[in-house]
Amino acid sequence: MRRVLIVTPQGAAAARLAQDAAARPGLHLLGTAADLSAAYVLAERDPPDVVLVARDLARSPEFGGLVSLFAILGIGWIEIPTAPPPDEAALSDLWRRVQVAAPPPPPHRPGLPGQGARFHADRLIVIGASTGGIEALLTILGAFPADCPPTAIVQHTGAAFSDSLIRLFARCSAARVVPAQTGVLLAPGTVVVGAGCAGHLRLAPGDPPRAELVAGAAISGHLPSVDALFDSAARFGPRVAAALLTGMGRDGARGLLALRQAGAHTIAQDAATSVVWGMPRAAVEAGAAAQVLPLRKIGAELLAHCRDRRREGAGR
Repeated sequence: MRRVLIVTPQGAAAARLAQDAAARPGLHLLGTAADLSAAYVLAERDPPDVVLVARDLARSPEFGGLVSLFAILGIGWIEIPTAPPPDEAALSDLWRRVQVAAPPPPPHRPGLPGQGARFHADRLIVIGASTGGIEALLTILGAFPADCPPTAIVQHTGAAFSDSLIRLFARCSAARVVPAQTGVLLAPGTVVVGAGCAGHLRLAPGDPPRAELVAGAAISGHLPSVDALFDSAARFGPRVAAALLTGMGRDGARGLLALRQAGAHTIAQDAATSVVWGMPRAAVEAGAAAQVLPLRKIGAELLAHCRDRRREGAGR
């Protein structure tokens, strides 16, 4: 029995598919969703075998997060036209594809650092990402140990998908992943994520530093903005390791340059592994990146900048 979830904003299409699925042997309809946020909640709560996704939703930037969830949970998916299937032959072909649909391959996760790894108590990591960034961040966070250096992230996404994205990152990281809120302490093992929130995520001084959500207009076209996060982290200078990942536009390039000028270690994702080499390219062209690296090396390099070699040696 193949368990099916239908995701389409068109009520007529959902009703037609649901009615037909109920009459087909070997199929069990779990439910329908009109948007990606609702689909994420339903798939996470009761994973189907296959999800049917309307074409316009499957081609939206937020769909990358849902595909990552599918890969983690072993869920297959099929893109369908937004309009209802035109005839019986089209429906029969669709259900045949449902029977053989396979899940996406599981995301690559680099190995965690060895148990002897130790980090400087005052080090910080900041990361910015946009288009393609969800999968990139899953790769990086999957390489972080439970006691990773305090990390702050801005990922461009819609407000409706914010909570689902936090849960997705939490599934894939040994560290504690929390949404950006004023007052959250950036302690070891904590990852603070600003995604679709109502203000700019900034870092305020303290021991440890704390997160702030600051209301205001969009910066570099975005709220929250990567530039806002990076600018606020520049005060910590050499204590910071920063990465600007795949994304469209220029958000984060100016802030990465400010970080490099303050003595931080700065990384831009390379063109070959970026879904869109826009933000990292702007940073490279501005001279903001000390290193340009493929995605698979970025997590390890961020951690290496924060590692305390003397404590590692003493612990052996």
